[in-house]
Amino acid sequence: MTAFTSAIGLAARAQTRDPGAVAFYDSFNDQLARLPATIQPDVRAFYELNGWRPVWTPERLRLLQTAAGRAERHGLSQGDFFDFDALASSPDAAEMRTTAAALGYGRVLAEGRIRPETVEDLWEMQKNRVDLPFGLNDALARNRLIDWFEGLAPTDIGYSNLSAGYIRYRRLIREGGWPVFSQGATIEPGMSDARVAALIPRLVAEGDLPAADGARLAQTGIVYGPELEAAVRGFQTRHGLAADGRIGTGTQRSLSASAEDRARQIALNLERRRWLKREVASERIEVNTAAAIMVYWKDGQPVHSNRVIVGTAANQTPSLEKPFASVVANPPWYVPASIARAEILPRGPAYLASQNMYISNGTVIQRAGPNAALGYVKFELRDSYAIFLHDTPGKAAFNLAFRHRSHGCVRVQGAVEFARLLLSPDPTLLGQFDAAQDSRETKRIQTGREITVRLLYWTAFVDGQGRVAFREDVYSRDARLAQALGIALSLPRPVDDGARVATDVGP
Repeated sequence: MTAFTSAIGLAARAQTRDPGAVAFYDSFNDQLARLPATIQPDVRAFYELNGWRPVWTPERLRLLQTAAGRAERHGLSQGDFFDFDALASSPDAAEMRTTAAALGYGRVLAEGRIRPETVEDLWEMQKNRVDLPFGLNDALARNRLIDWFEGLAPTDIGYSNLSAGYIRYRRLIREGGWPVFSQGATIEPGMSDARVAALIPRLVAEGDLPAADGARLAQTGIVYGPELEAAVRGFQTRHGLAADGRIGTGTQRSLSASAEDRARQIALNLERRRWLKREVASERIEVNTAAAIMVYWKDGQPVHSNRVIVGTAANQTPSLEKPFASVVANPPWYVPASIARAEILPRGPAYLASQNMYISNGTVIQRAGPNAALGYVKFELRDSYAIFLHDTPGKAAFNLAFRHRSHGCVRVQGAVEFARLLLSPDPTLLGQFDAAQDSRETKRIQTGREITVRLLYWTAFVDGQGRVAFREDVYSRDARLAQALGIALSLPRPVDDGARVATDVGP
């Protein structure tokens, strides 16, 4: 106990006329020492706020149990935080242990269980922060305990929909999940394969095939016909696979995941979302680096989306939240030293000349042009560790299902038109950009406002049809987070079928 908090406590003890508060304060330090050290500061702060009085009446305990009973909605287990039977059997210690449990559960809802920096090499985003002792004291005083707990977790539609998805998958698990799908040879449309018997209930379970159609098709044998092929295409789209209807290696990997695996993957993504500050800019650009998809939000609504190319497993696009306030038309590329040393300089002067590159003060620079790695526009981020968004001459790669091919920067499909969309609120700025594109002049154009860019890693999210979409854990961040949380995760490891090619040296 610090001298300051001790003085507060002694003053409270001396001034209170409540004998119960005096008795409680006299035993406070002994009880506090029995709690985990990490929760002790919050518990002390809470009782300082409420005047060192016990708070857990039978009615409040009932409300707390109701709030704790909703833990599953967040991918959490009530038993990890509360043992109400044990509390009832130890009345002397129950008061403070109940407060510690309530604050600990609240902390996880508000801020997550794991510090993101411990499971990601570079995570630099705005964290959510909540004054939990004050909030709990206020909630009890105003008799709004359940509402307070409900408001700690994110309330945005992305979290709410994913939470509902988790509940659906837990229900599937209780109902027995789905049959195991065995990996093997590719199943082509029109073929007969014994695995079709397991494929049908698998597609029905997650909503890719209506139950009535599944029951009818199950009576027709093991032919992989047109209706099943259409359902598989939907499954492939939902998993970020090439929607070709062929049940090949990638599709079979996704089909082999169990309902338990998918529920745990959803829980990991709910945890990631709890890390983040709840208030977000109404105008922002969000890139899901697991799905290689970008969404532009304006006035709090998604108004534009397109495909992007992001970093490989060896050159991961980090989790960042940075503002950008300018676009560069026809940008040159100042090649990072690591790329220059490993991939450019060893090829000799002839290669540099062929790529319109030169060396200045030890830096390799690629001139702007139609074949320049940055294409016709770059979106500059502030203090972003040389990570930025940009155009690319390699447009064909946007058609790939697997788009983890860059050195870490984000290549944007339709980048020039996207730049025009961002500049369109100011006709003068848009005119400057269009003039630079016509003349092929390198020109930096300020947007006149800061636009937040968020680089996120969602391997589970809800698609436009209300179904949970999944992506493979290309960056192994699910695996590391699961290990930190003590969750057994047995999802099949992704196969990098979109590796960088030798001629692709862009950022």
